[in-house]
Amino acid sequence: MTTSAVPACAVALSAALVPVVPSPLVRFRDADVADVPDVVALVESAYRGEASREGWTTEADLLDGQRTDPEGIAELLADPAGVVLLAESDDDGLLGCCNLQRRGGVAYFGLFAVRPRRQGGGLGSALLAEASRRARQEWGCTAMEMTVLRQREELLAFYRRRGFAETGERVPFPYGQERFGLPRRDDLEMFVLRRSLVTPG
Repeated sequence: MTTSAVPACAVALSAALVPVVPSPLVRFRDADVADVPDVVALVESAYRGEASREGWTTEADLLDGQRTDPEGIAELLADPAGVVLLAESDDDGLLGCCNLQRRGGVAYFGLFAVRPRRQGGGLGSALLAEASRRARQEWGCTAMEMTVLRQREELLAFYRRRGFAETGERVPFPYGQERFGLPRRDDLEMFVLRRSLVTPG
């Protein structure tokens, strides 16, 4: 298991990741099977249902049903080329999570969720910075990729401010696969975003 602790005011990977985490101290560590129920609950709270509307990452207007399930998280944990990274504190427990998958020299970033009441305070930026550091320093990746729903303009703007750009590639939403949600509209698709992990100079 990999664990790291950072002062709340000291997380910054690059100029694209300037926002910092508010106190108290936030720890990052790799998830294990014991964390599966908490990770599922966190992801669902950030994206689905009325509770997710407390934050700005909600997809409640676009999708019903589940965002993930225990089987899906267990599959990610069993992947030898991936890791589920957690952000937590002694006071508040699990605050955020993400998944990194190594695909050659590119790290795929997904399962990004922050507890709704903690959104907008820099925690997400810090988690993204830690994931980027891990991908670059421990895996030797030179770029990070992700997919974002085209209809989530505010989320696309969040990533653009952190150095990501659309590649021009689009991925269709997996209609008919209920484990990924029940679409409320028929035009959902995802943009592929990419950001370099190579430090200038």
